[in-house]
Amino acid sequence: MSTPINKRDARRRTLGLLFAGAAGVAASALPGIAQAQAKPVLRIGYQKYGTLTLLKGRGTLEKRLAAKGIDVKWTEFPAGPVLLEGLNVGSIDFGTVGEAPPIFAQAAGANLVYIGNEPPSPASEAIVVPKDSKVRSLAELKGKKIALNKGSNVHFLLVKALEKAGLAYKDVEVVFLPPADARAAFERGSVDAWANFLRWNPVYR
Repeated sequence: MSTPINKRDARRRTLGLLFAGAAGVAASALPGIAQAQAKPVLRIGYQKYGTLTLLKGRGTLEKRLAAKGIDVKWTEFPAGPVLLEGLNVGSIDFGTVGEAPPIFAQAAGANLVYIGNEPPSPASEAIVVPKDSKVRSLAELKGKKIALNKGSNVHFLLVKALEKAGLAYKDVEVVFLPPADARAAFERGSVDAWANFLRWNPVYR
């Protein structure tokens, strides 16, 4: 089990790796970008959670790259799959997502490169049901409508959870919705369960 010190050190190492990776992307992209505009810009995609938000909040990268004549532009995305779509079409140069979205993206033919990783956080994901639901086990999800964000970590979570419960993927009705729409569907009772990051869960507002 990691101690608080070890976790803090791991976070610092991750920030350092992300900083180095972002700076490396800027350096490698500089010749091509410089031809298109007077001042090059490193375009970074981020979400409302994760280590990259710390880098954004501290402003360290902007200060370091400003000395090299490079601007930094941050673009927020609602989920990993959408962020990777942006990366694939060239609207951003760099970004961070969970472990599953890149696998789905590469399976679909996306061209991307891994430059670093950080420890997983499985406790931040869950399959939830309404308080008054009669479903109390994974096996009881059979035949139920489950909302999730396609190609995300929770998509993989559902696949593995069904496997653990002895159910096939076809035993449930998966409803693909982006996080905000999935939350709305869950709250109005349009779906029976919701595979989500706890940051989107109404209980964790």
